[in-house]
Amino acid sequence: MARVARMRARFPGEVMAAYAIVNVEITDSAGFAEYRKLVPASIAEFGGRFLTRGGVTEVLEGEWIPNRLVILEFPDVATIKAWYHSPEYQKLVELRKRTATSDFVVIEGV
Repeated sequence: MARVARMRARFPGEVMAAYAIVNVEITDSAGFAEYRKLVPASIAEFGGRFLTRGGVTEVLEGEWIPNRLVILEFPDVATIKAWYHSPEYQKLVELRKRTATSDFVVIEGV
């Protein structure tokens, strides 16, 4: 949480929540289990939290069929980017990329 306070000090003013939406297709279950075990601490360190973590999805419209859909909430886009590019998470990105394929997008809240 200290990192979040520093980020907010660097970006004063009204800050809106931001979300990371990640569609994951696991290719190595055992290896991905290690990623799943380690990633929550890195997310929490930057003030983030899981909103969804691979629950059941239902397509109501369109052709897209998500695999394992994860939605993360962070205080703002700057904090998501700081988390994503942090040395701690970049080690986990390498693990994720070895054990899964992913689409990873960031969106600002309202």
